[in-house]
Amino acid sequence: MSLIQLIELPIFGDGRGDLVSIEASKHIPFDIKRVYCLFNLADHPRGMHSHRQLQQLAFCVHGSCRFILDNGTERDEVTLSRPTQGLLIGNLIWREMHDFSDDCVIMVLASEHYDESDYIRDYTTFQDVIRGTAG
Repeated sequence: MSLIQLIELPIFGDGRGDLVSIEASKHIPFDIKRVYCLFNLADHPRGMHSHRQLQQLAFCVHGSCRFILDNGTERDEVTLSRPTQGLLIGNLIWREMHDFSDDCVIMVLASEHYDESDYIRDYTTFQDVIRGTAG
């Protein structure tokens, strides 16, 4: 089973251009409580963490980047390069972002407000949480 869950977002367009619309509980399986963008990304990996509860939908508004997802047992990767394709990332999934194009802009829709206690920033701790041997 693939860890990659891609959501194709609807495009509405006419001679003036295209529009992508995203609606909570219609296109994504959660209510949106936070939105953030990553841009001016250096050539360093991002992410490198998991969340205990938070779910996310990530997509490249512009440019491209490679995501690696890991559930503690298997790893999978995908390159995002279209603003109409979102990557659904569930809770307790380790995520890494690599290989940003110079013009990469990533938008992330999150199911929860920022809460530092929801983050798991150490991979060994993440594995312990997945196995049920850590809190």
